[in-house]
Amino acid sequence: MNSRRIPFGPLQAAALVACLFFARAAAAAPIATDDANPCVERHSMSDAWFTGPMLANTAASAPRGHMLIEPYLYDVTTDGAFASNSARHSAPHQNSYGSLTYLIYALTDTTGIGLIPTFGYTTAANAPSSAGPRSGDLSLLIQHRLTQSRPCRWMPTVSLAVEQTFPTGRYDNLGDRPTSATGAGAFTTTPEFLTQTWFWLPDHRIMRMRLNLTDAFSADVPVAGASVYGTSTGFRGTAQPGSSLYIDNAWEYSLTRRFVLATDITWRDTATPASPGRTRPRPLSLQQTSSSTPEAAPPGISPPRSNTAGNPPSASSSASASRPPAAILPKP
Repeated sequence: MNSRRIPFGPLQAAALVACLFFARAAAAAPIATDDANPCVERHSMSDAWFTGPMLANTAASAPRGHMLIEPYLYDVTTDGAFASNSARHSAPHQNSYGSLTYLIYALTDTTGIGLIPTFGYTTAANAPSSAGPRSGDLSLLIQHRLTQSRPCRWMPTVSLAVEQTFPTGRYDNLGDRPTSATGAGAFTTTPEFLTQTWFWLPDHRIMRMRLNLTDAFSADVPVAGASVYGTSTGFRGTAQPGSSLYIDNAWEYSLTRRFVLATDITWRDTATPASPGRTRPRPLSLQQTSSSTPEAAPPGISPPRSNTAGNPPSASSSASASRPPAAILPKP
């Protein structure tokens, strides 16, 4: 039996060290009280109804015993793709309609567990649409809050989470309907370091900041025929998605109580295992073939995880519409 080493480079190591350092510091910090705090009186938290940024997950938790059922409906429109040399190439218009529902139960005031079922349906220009709405990959998550931010205090809300994704969605043997893909085919484990804090500004408005650090580790994926990894009919082999380090820094500024300006600044580094005869990872090329022998389109896109009870839901968008790079190893 062959053994496989999960890629773990300097960036992943640095992210892990940073997470452990800040988590320890946050857990050891004393909790400040808000009694007789003039800042709280001047800047009430109710002055801003934050709905969340586009991508960043929350570090907040729900009260013990609360059940959160939070559905999302979204549409990802694609008109082009970027090659490995950063050159943009036009692509047939495609709409990926998705549904994602958070089913979260608060075990305690600081710990929650839940399921994230997904469904998808895709239409494409000059190509067959999905055979019908299908279920996608299913995720199980657990999140634990270490600290709770207090109004006008420096300590942020800090949480640690782990999300495990199971390959329940269709990803290969797509035939002439690559749009029927709804999953990635990989068992993926994603540890997450989540922070959230507020800033009280001189103009009496409130700004919220979120910082997410996540690193997804995926197992090898058996692939047959046309798939989400760009293979075509007749292929049999293995895809190696590798790992993906992702950082999201989100900011929200409350213009008024009901209107908020929000933006996400993201960075992603994806590493794939080296292919035979190579010393450096080789990402999969995402070039599209002719419609007579179509290759698979990228799988459906998932919005960010829930804001949990106590915070309005964030906008349902996704981190990236690109298929994850992977080393493709055909069977001999």
